[in-house]
Formats: sequence, structure tokens, C-alpha cells
Amino acid sequence: MPPRKGRVVAVIPARGGSKGVPGKNVARVGGVPLVSRAVAAARAAHGIDDVYVSTDDAPIAEAALAAGARIVDRPADIAGDLASSEDALLHALDVIGAEGPPVGVLVFLQATSPFIDADALGRAVARVAQGDEDAVFSAYETHGFLWRLTPQGAEGVNHDKSFRPRRQDREAQFQESGAFYVMDAAGFREARHRFFGRVGLEQVDAIAGLEIDDPHELEAARALAPLLDSHGIGPIDALVMDFDGVHTDDLAEVHQDGSEAVTVSRSDGMGLAMLRDAGLPMLILSKERNPVVEARGRKLGIETVYGADDKVNILRQWSEHRGFSLSKVAYVGNDVNDVESMASVGWPVTVPDAHPAARAVARVHLTRPGGRGALRELAEMILTTREGA
Repeated sequence: MPPRKGRVVAVIPARGGSKGVPGKNVARVGGVPLVSRAVAAARAAHGIDDVYVSTDDAPIAEAALAAGARIVDRPADIAGDLASSEDALLHALDVIGAEGPPVGVLVFLQATSPFIDADALGRAVARVAQGDEDAVFSAYETHGFLWRLTPQGAEGVNHDKSFRPRRQDREAQFQESGAFYVMDAAGFREARHRFFGRVGLEQVDAIAGLEIDDPHELEAARALAPLLDSHGIGPIDALVMDFDGVHTDDLAEVHQDGSEAVTVSRSDGMGLAMLRDAGLPMLILSKERNPVVEARGRKLGIETVYGADDKVNILRQWSEHRGFSLSKVAYVGNDVNDVESMASVGWPVTVPDAHPAARAVARVHLTRPGGRGALRELAEMILTTREGA
């Protein structure tokens, strides 16, 4: 087959109104909304020219735009429970085609797959763009024994139940991961479904086959994200930190007169001094009313706000006043009163002993405890990123 002509365009259908997991497409995994993770995978894959998100939902559109996608407004008549992904893709092709050059290859990604392999996606794009196949989808190898229920009881689907060959003696089969499908755009328009002509599969790891359709799968994805995502931090414009549990180990020594003392790390102090010398704006933002917070901030030469009951609004006002986009701000927190602030920034960071709610929204998971080198670890991450920029 000859190479395809025209643009390679990725489309991510992501409607609002999910019932199994309300707000599913903007639910955070690894600190990033699901739709944003899909956009990032498409932008990282070799060979994709443009990325679009087809949606009827304002929060999804906002997250997609922030991640670098363009928006296709999805009509209500193809945004309900009965509408198919094919309906959204065909509509998106009409809109995109009217705006620019013809689309030669259509890439369909699903936001409900949080661990899309960008390298595998790039290989699939190349196979269709070069004309090797008309459609390529992601799949993972399985040697599992499948069964079905009948009125007579369970019976084997892909095996003889009287014979149990070893795994290495069984023929490999492949299960769709659901993460991506790459198609010749003209062939898709004609067939109106994703499998047509010569179909190939791009093999991915089984873990990439996780799809989120219920709350348990969402929690499983959040637990896996610290293991599967990259452990660095992207370029940031500012760093905001909670105090207790971040600058300290979350313990306090209470004296007989009621005064308190906390333990901090000189190593953390050196790391923050390096960030200060590098010109990174920083803020300590704490609900704690103890003057020790202000004293520590003064010692470090870092702006400090303490006794803050509404941390997220102070964070937003501080960032807006200085002209920072929250998407380029890192916030380090460890407890439930940090969750809203962490969820509002592009780089939520947490420490190993953080509350599960804080860990669930974190994008960067530090290995050193608060008050015991966590901020030094983060400072070195940030400095490495800035040196490589």
C-alpha cells in the first residue's frame, strides 16, 4: 500500500456525564486529569501533527486546552449514553477537515486508559502512515483460559477443558487494551467502524490495558501511577509549600508553658537556599498559627503566610498577583487540608507518609520524609530540570 497523504490527527472523545465514575475524564491519576494524560501521550508520540478533544463538557475542555489540545465541540445528540465513539470521531473529522488540510490518518485515543504507551502509539502511527496496514490497535498478549456460562454449566472458550497444557505450550492470544486505534481516515469514513481492510495490532504491556470504568479501577490506577509514571518534575515557575509534615516531620515538642518546638532539616534549608539563589519564587503557606512558621520562613528568606484557613484562594491570589499560571506551580502538601491546593496546580507533590487523599492527587511522590530531606530531594529535582531547560 502507498503511504497515506494528509495530516495525522489524534482525536480523544471525552464526554461529560459519566455515571459509573462521575467526572471520570477529569479524575486525577498521578496528579493529572485523565483527559490530560491522553493528550500528553498523543503529543509525545512520534508522527502525530495535531491533537483534538471532542467534548460537550466545560471542565474537560479546560483541562484539554491546558494540556495543549484543541477542542471540537461535541453536539448533544452524540454525547449521550447511546452515542458511539465512531459517531464522535466522524463528527470530529468533519469539523477538523473544514478547518484545515485533509486528514490522512486518524488516531483514536481513550482517556479512560491512563497508561498509554507513547512509543507504541508512534509505531502504530508509522505503520498506518506508511501504508503497511489500514488499521492498527493496541493489544496485550494473554495465555489465559477463557470460559463461558451455559445452561449446562461452564465450558471452555479457547481451550479443551479436559486438557491443561503448560503456558509455554499454549498459543498466544491478544486482548485489546482499548488505549488507541490508528486508522486510515478515508477507510474509516467509508467503513464507519474502526476495524477494516488489513488490520494489525501493536503489542503493549498488559499493565497498559487497565481501563477505568468504576471507582475501584480508578483507585487501582492511582496506586499504580507512582510506579509507572516518570519520577521527575517538569519546568515550574514557582514553589509553594505547606509547613507541618513538609518542612517538619509533623511532630511537635510541647513545653510546660505551652510553647512548641519543631525539628527541621539543615539539608532542606540548603536545598531551598539553592532554589532561592536560582531565582525561583517560593511561598510557605500554612494553616498553623504557631509563630515558628514565620520564624522558619524568615530564616530561609522565603515569603510566608501562616494561620491560613483558605489556602487555595491565597495560593490563587499569590500566583495571579505574580503572573504565574497554576499549571506551572508546584505545591508540596501532606494532609487533607492540602488536597484542594494540590489539585489546583500543575505539579502537586507529596511526601511518603502523606494522607492517602493527598497521595491520590500527587503527581510527584518524594522518597524522603518531611523534615528529613524531602525538600532537598525536590530542590535537586527542580534544579536538574532548570539546568536541562
